[in-house]
Amino acid sequence: MLLPSARAAYILASRRRALTLRLHRNMSSSLPPSSIPLFDTVASYRKWRRKAYDERKSVGYVATMGALHDGHLSLVKRSLAENDLTVLSIFVNPAQFAPHEDLATYPRTLPRDIELLSALSVAGPEGVRAPSAVFVPTVGEMYPSGISQNTQEQKGTFVEVKGYGHQMEGKTRPTFFRGVATVVTKLFNVIEPTRTYFGQKDIQQALLLRRMTRDLLLSHPEPQNLFIVPTARDPTTSLALSSRNAYLTPHERDDVAPALYAALHAARTAWESGASKAECVRRAQAVVEDTRREHGGSVDLRLDYVEMNDADSFEVVPDDVVRGEWEQEVAGRPVILSGAMWVGKTRLIDNLVLGARDTLGIVD
Repeated sequence: MLLPSARAAYILASRRRALTLRLHRNMSSSLPPSSIPLFDTVASYRKWRRKAYDERKSVGYVATMGALHDGHLSLVKRSLAENDLTVLSIFVNPAQFAPHEDLATYPRTLPRDIELLSALSVAGPEGVRAPSAVFVPTVGEMYPSGISQNTQEQKGTFVEVKGYGHQMEGKTRPTFFRGVATVVTKLFNVIEPTRTYFGQKDIQQALLLRRMTRDLLLSHPEPQNLFIVPTARDPTTSLALSSRNAYLTPHERDDVAPALYAALHAARTAWESGASKAECVRRAQAVVEDTRREHGGSVDLRLDYVEMNDADSFEVVPDDVVRGEWEQEVAGRPVILSGAMWVGKTRLIDNLVLGARDTLGIVD
């Protein structure tokens, strides 16, 4: 017989699981009409994939959570140019959202996503290529043991890249990379890509996943076939394109949100002129503070962090280090200058690479 306190905890956990299941069922919907084959089960996709194996065709892969924009499409175009076949996945992964985050409200625009992909093609020496398939699994398909956003309640198998998920984004979102590593491992196992493409906007994620493919000895893809594509930006404001930009009002998007890129640009200029890391961060913070004062009455603007990290270890660059000392000490290894900022209820992220981007597998 359960003690009263244990019984109450059991009932609360059961209610949370039931709520999570109802939420996930509400997120499921019938597939929209599509000229591109859509697969919502692992078995149906694998049947299609076997045919590609038999025909010895390369498969490029772009993992997304939907709400596609030009940044996603730039990854797809890269894949189309470099592979016989291109597959996307569209899956809003509950394991990477903490209980207080925006899983329920994250933009879901599957019909529009399919329309965008259906209109996309790239011409090459071997003819015109278009997206070949889209994997749109349900939560139950991806998490057969069930899933809760509360890590203490989770059961089943999860993947964690130890020592690389607590810095930068992981400092603010401590369970994020566990959820990302888990779902991407599953997706790689299903899709079996020859090559895969991630955006630089999420550079910590991309580098962590490359390390994961190496540590787990994955063959699809091999680590060197995980490519990072430069961040797609608004041509006028340089705001990094993101699905969450849909949350922003026009005023927030056009007048306030670009402060994050401006702040990082100010820090980069300081670094290149010989300023210390601490001074670079101060200059970035000053840009955000100036924007906050200018628009503080109309927008709640809060800086989450600006930081400079070793691109290999993700460890924080010491405050007193300057560019010349860093490049001499680490033989030119790049620094990741990154930041996150709240504009109203929307959290934005961005980064710049200080140094040789090509050493990180960033392709132009």
